[in-house]
Amino acid sequence: MTAEYRITESRLGGEPTLVVCAPDDSARAVLALRGATLLSWQVRSEATGRLKELTDGYRDEKELLAQDGVRAGLLAPFPNRVADARYRYDGRDHDLLPGRHGDRLIYHGFAREASFALTRAATTPDSARLLLHTTAVRPGAYPGYPFAIDLTVEYTLTADELSVDVRATNVGDTTAPYATGWHPYFTLSRPIDDLTLRVPAHTLVRTDASLIPLPGEDARIPLDDRPDMDFRAPRRLGGAVIDACYADLAAGPAGRIETVLADPATGEELRVWQRSGYLHVFTGDTLARDRRASIALEPVEAMTDAFNRPDQTAALALAPGASRAFAFGVGYAGSPSAS
Repeated sequence: MTAEYRITESRLGGEPTLVVCAPDDSARAVLALRGATLLSWQVRSEATGRLKELTDGYRDEKELLAQDGVRAGLLAPFPNRVADARYRYDGRDHDLLPGRHGDRLIYHGFAREASFALTRAATTPDSARLLLHTTAVRPGAYPGYPFAIDLTVEYTLTADELSVDVRATNVGDTTAPYATGWHPYFTLSRPIDDLTLRVPAHTLVRTDASLIPLPGEDARIPLDDRPDMDFRAPRRLGGAVIDACYADLAAGPAGRIETVLADPATGEELRVWQRSGYLHVFTGDTLARDRRASIALEPVEAMTDAFNRPDQTAALALAPGASRAFAFGVGYAGSPSAS
């Protein structure tokens, strides 16, 4: 009888986790039920024959609870920032931080801290598929978001790829603003300076000093006008400091938009893919630990502060009873010929 992928329960301190392993132990992933958060993704290195860590996730329970750096966080019902933590929707004003004065920074939604449950798992000799579900997003649960959203996150692990499908269903009786994304940090070597990056984008989102996009058409600038931020051709990261969103992404022949992080010294590549949306890049310069040891390559469904942008209203709208999915993932190649 052919062995199949294995899924076992474990703990990160007091936090429940799921450990997924390939039959020959050539691939391994660890997921926390808190936030449906990827803690680790490892693939066997062709060079060493040993498992190689490809993500820079939370290392212990304390980090997971603190959410510092939002490592591999599921970003819902909004990715990145909402200006002043306030927005107006369908004629009503909403405050995501009621009573807060001074620092009103809010970012990356609240699903990343919600409790998820494993509702279905399927394993074969070639893959494992896990479906995680939460009903935490309900009116009254989170200030400033009086909407009812069911979230399911489907993880699929194969020998060299991890894919994620996030589906939101509006179970309330009013249209809700909603968008999602993912905030993983990837590593091939330390530090990131010697890695190359390719981002198939035509424009860059321009922001103010608070990283809020400029209004209207002023929010996008052609990358021809920003050669320092242009990674359409693979380019060494060097000392580049980046915390920016790329737009107008170009898909390849298979319909996938692929951002490629590569190590020229080893030939290894990580291909972060999505089918729509935007790609946010953060070089980790302000992380509490291991700055610039990894790079965040974030597929997002909408740009920063989308809740306050009239040009994003239609894309955000999730009608009662409707569902919307956003799919993305990452593949590993040990050498260019393997890709």
